[in-house]
Amino acid sequence: MKQFMKRPLTLTFLLLAVAALAFFLWRQSQTLSPEQRYKLQEAVVADIAQTVSANGTLSPVTLVNVGTQVSGTVKKLHVDFNDIVKAGQVLAELDDSLLVAAAGQSEANIASAIASLDLARANEERNKSLFAQEYVSRQELDQAVQARRAAEAALRLARAQNDRDRANLGYSVIRSPVSGVVVDRQIDLGQTVAASFQTPVLFKIAQDLAQMQIYTSFAEADIGNIRVDQPVRFTVDAFPNRSFKGKVKQLRLNPTTTQNVVTYNVVVEVENPDQMLLPGMTAYVSIVVAQKKDVLTVPNAALRFRPTGEAGKNDGSKAGSERAASAGTNSGSGATSGDRRGKKRDSGSGTVYILADGQLKPVSINIGITDNRSTEVTGGDLEAGDRVVLGENLPAAEPSSGSGVRLRMF
Repeated sequence: MKQFMKRPLTLTFLLLAVAALAFFLWRQSQTLSPEQRYKLQEAVVADIAQTVSANGTLSPVTLVNVGTQVSGTVKKLHVDFNDIVKAGQVLAELDDSLLVAAAGQSEANIASAIASLDLARANEERNKSLFAQEYVSRQELDQAVQARRAAEAALRLARAQNDRDRANLGYSVIRSPVSGVVVDRQIDLGQTVAASFQTPVLFKIAQDLAQMQIYTSFAEADIGNIRVDQPVRFTVDAFPNRSFKGKVKQLRLNPTTTQNVVTYNVVVEVENPDQMLLPGMTAYVSIVVAQKKDVLTVPNAALRFRPTGEAGKNDGSKAGSERAASAGTNSGSGATSGDRRGKKRDSGSGTVYILADGQLKPVSINIGITDNRSTEVTGGDLEAGDRVVLGENLPAAEPSSGSGVRLRMF
């Protein structure tokens, strides 16, 4: 019975302790000076650059798929992964037994057609002599001429078939069409390949890994700021502490729409002289689309800050601040429609708060480009050196929608 009585007492004690702690923090926050209560930072003159970003995949400039036009069993393999090959070099050989037999049959057909042609020509000459002596009719002579012409056509057909069979026999030896490096081998010794409906891919050869390309996609809100030959910087997971350079090579006009998000393919040209970058690596691309030097800037956190109790007020200025604060947010093929709506304008208006005589004072400003940390101030009453509020150092009391006071607990 005593144990059951102790539990309500313990719970009551804990509730009183939590309430006392919350009241103590609230009282402490109310007694703090404004400089102690708020996080402050000066508006400074600095250089700023706005970028757009996306993910892409590194690929060789020329990647050749080597296939076969004939079916057969792989008899020999002459190359493997990462082997360097020259144009015309033998990569593999297929079993050519059936192809050799077909070529031999077509050669025999040629010999038979030649014999038939010789006989037809002799008959034609004989019928011409007899026709001159009126021993045969004109019809018999015409039949002899027609037989000779048919024999000539049969010989041409036999030779064409022989050329085809010899070409197929040559296709049993797989040769490299270009010089490069073998990046993929999709066959093994003894494997049967069938070229019935489409050409099977046996090897993939990258022509030159010293020149690479990045295939990436940018949202329609960003594509208007991208131009050919613009400098590009990117990183890869294999070398996280190193930044690589490139430039925009092509903006493809064919759009891709996925869940109402429109993106455009952008091809980035990359120099890879030491061949550190490998095909298939994921590249995190960043393109500078706007730069300003020696302009007044404020932290983005200052544009997002709202004093306690005013979060629901001034929705218009707050929306403008959030739009400007997100104007330079890195975007890619996965950007949401909300992000794109927030980035339709590079400039707008916003509100920041400064301390004046120990009280918060709102200051309206015009804003421009952003680098995701700071935003350009293009106009307004803010001056360099003014300290703007970034946030609160300690939790403060927040009025609830009803009567009484609700404490924000963290």
